[in-house]
Amino acid sequence: MSAVKVGVTGAAGQIGYSILPMICSGQMLGADTKIDLALLDIPQCEDALRGVAMEINDSAFPLLNSLKYGSDPREILRDLDIIIFLGGFPRKAGMERKELLQKNMNIFKEQGTALNEVGKPTTLCLVVANPANTNCLVLAHHAPNIPRKNFTAMTRLDHNRASFQIANRVGALTIDVKNVAIWGNHSSTQYPDVNHGTVRGGAIRPAVNDDEWLNGEFISCVQKRGAAIIAARKLSSAMSAAKAAVDHVRDWYLGTKDGEWVSMAVLSDGSYGIDTGLCYSFPCTCSNREWHIVQGLDINEFSRDKMNLTKQELTEERDEAFSA
Repeated sequence: MSAVKVGVTGAAGQIGYSILPMICSGQMLGADTKIDLALLDIPQCEDALRGVAMEINDSAFPLLNSLKYGSDPREILRDLDIIIFLGGFPRKAGMERKELLQKNMNIFKEQGTALNEVGKPTTLCLVVANPANTNCLVLAHHAPNIPRKNFTAMTRLDHNRASFQIANRVGALTIDVKNVAIWGNHSSTQYPDVNHGTVRGGAIRPAVNDDEWLNGEFISCVQKRGAAIIAARKLSSAMSAAKAAVDHVRDWYLGTKDGEWVSMAVLSDGSYGIDTGLCYSFPCTCSNREWHIVQGLDINEFSRDKMNLTKQELTEERDEAFSA
């Protein structure tokens, strides 16, 4: 079996430092899959990136087939099978959302243009850098040579957070929780939905037996978990974000388990009344390296209101990002 070519942007950052050992040790693509690793970061981070590369080499990962790194996207992103986009412009104190969107649009416009020139029609792209949904939309817009179905943004971290909260509430393990769903934006408007999920094989709502908590504190906790981690750690989520990205790619590339779905932000096909083309998180299954939105789920009025709220935010982000 030939090696899989995996690229990581923003590779010198803290999420990169967490995700690279996971990729190289087989957690993402399996214990028998060799990896050709390509690392990209901005010129100002090249020394740090060189240090990361030294550590990867010094770790002597048996699955690492080759390693290259640099700051030229046209060189580093060429002919890759999978690219995880970690690099973006972080929000700073006093920065308006529109300014953050504009700075990231410029980054993802540049990377999308390069990807359009050197990528493959089969390249799978996961955007993690925030605002992830809209960054993904911008990237896809500027790389029209790659099918739009090959672009996704990460809400798996929110999915994993929701699963933990349910497991913790009922004294179960996270592995016992199946089919929670994250709808919408990777932001504080996202809607973590348990109405179709199970814990220990039974429906979540009767198992928790506390609708007030499920419709209030649970949702708020998942929505604001990232801020809570920053408050406690003085740094944003890195290890959990890296693990979620690995989970996302693994299920996309190798397929989801029968009867189970995961949450992925994808370019909408109009399902559930979400505008076609909007990068919106849905429950998805994966097979043959393609995602499929789960169809036919009953959406109650409470859920529809939450789904529309996050759709509105994403619509505003899209319009702001493309207004310049």
